[in-house]
Amino acid sequence: MINFRAAISAALLLFVPVTLAQAQDVTLSSPDGAVEITGNLLGFDGEFYRVETKFGELTLDGSGVSCDGPGCPSLSDFVAEVTLSGSANMAEVLLPALIEGFALRNGYKTQRVALDDGNFEYLLQQGDGRSVARFSFLVSSTDVGFADLIAQQADIVMALREIRPSEQSLARASGLGDMTSAARSRIVALDAMVPVVSPENPVTRISIPDLAGVFSGAITNWQVLGGPDAPISVHMPLENSGLTQGFADRVLAASGVQLTRDLRHHERGTTLVRRVATDPFAIGITSFSNTGTTRMLTLTGACGFLLRANRRGIKTEDYPLTAPMFLYLPQRRLAKVARDFLAYVRGPGAQIVIRRAGFVDQAPERISMNAQGDRLSNAILAAGPEVQLAELQRLVNSLTGFRRLTTSFRFEAGSSRPDAQSRSNVAQLARALETGLYDGKVLNFVGFSDGDGAASSNRSIALKRAETVRDAVLSTAEEGSVARVKVQVEAFGEALPMACDDSDWGRQVNRRVEVWVQ
Repeated sequence: MINFRAAISAALLLFVPVTLAQAQDVTLSSPDGAVEITGNLLGFDGEFYRVETKFGELTLDGSGVSCDGPGCPSLSDFVAEVTLSGSANMAEVLLPALIEGFALRNGYKTQRVALDDGNFEYLLQQGDGRSVARFSFLVSSTDVGFADLIAQQADIVMALREIRPSEQSLARASGLGDMTSAARSRIVALDAMVPVVSPENPVTRISIPDLAGVFSGAITNWQVLGGPDAPISVHMPLENSGLTQGFADRVLAASGVQLTRDLRHHERGTTLVRRVATDPFAIGITSFSNTGTTRMLTLTGACGFLLRANRRGIKTEDYPLTAPMFLYLPQRRLAKVARDFLAYVRGPGAQIVIRRAGFVDQAPERISMNAQGDRLSNAILAAGPEVQLAELQRLVNSLTGFRRLTTSFRFEAGSSRPDAQSRSNVAQLARALETGLYDGKVLNFVGFSDGDGAASSNRSIALKRAETVRDAVLSTAEEGSVARVKVQVEAFGEALPMACDDSDWGRQVNRRVEVWVQ
């Protein structure tokens, strides 16, 4: 008999119009011929058929039916087809490196084939040369990637930003459901937006308000920033790139300004950094993974705190302009090789590949108390009537003997909801507990706040955030996996600031929950 478990599940979805040109008539029959389902074949993943019928879209277990018709795939020579569309930044280096790593781990050979318009595909082949999978890359932008998924022209979106409400509405209208759920979006690697200049430019630091002023056109001369009396040449990726959109959302919108039209857009990040590197009066926004021979500017604030983009700062989100790299998935079932690839991407082997490719991996690292020098210096400088020496001594005494994990948690602006990177960290820490990584250890969830308000109130708020994060991690982990770990919660409020409290982004950086392990 037909296995209707998956079919019933799919039938409950909203109707999705057939848009794939390759859809063809098929008839799926049970072994005894008592049940026949006729329709357009939308896909076959080597295990399940997806068919558009008069009852809507159905998913059927291929082991329980026979297929007849011009659209029936070859079961013996099946090649899994996986189409990825979206960010060129991710398609150029990151995803190819991960596919190569996945193939090496599973004993496949790879063959890269160039296609038109800068697109390409990877064939995964067995030792005898038989192809088992084809990963096709449509290299464009985050915007186009979401459009392709909604139009059912792609299986996976490569995105440098989260899905926007307008795109989510279109996805729902197309029967794709909630794209923001943990099952539908995942962070594959970490990056950051960084301002860069030529090594010959004397300016070494910039505040985020000044950065917004430069890219909105309010600041047009380097002299305002402590540089020479010369006009500023501004460079950005394409307007529809995830990096540009993320910068507009995170920096310009927070300052109530828009991107100036008096700038130069570049199709490729490598072109942008080459141009900036050779122009002493240029400034650009690029990714941490692609700075070339340019020099990154350090972010600063009126209080004098400095925030530098580096691997640990991006992992912990201590650097405020982090840019997680997302994969968005359809609601339907992907081919087994695609599911295996996505599982590999989350594993420790992939983290090594990500790091070697020049991106920031998500493998947790431990930072000793001795390495907290800058942060402790900031705490001493910011101490005053509300945060006194006794509170700093309590902090040091409580955390001595612990190491800080790079797995940290921050929150969306004006919300108690963890941001995208932190939501990913909840799942990551829960998996680590399940594997026994922290068996016999003490995990200390430590809450911090900004300095807006009374210190006692801020400590209470920070404690509640720490308890919320702790509860989210423990509820995500499998029952019983935390019994071998001692979990505790503390809060120090505004005692250990990361950034100046005179801006929204500075306060957001300071509101966090850290995890310390002993």
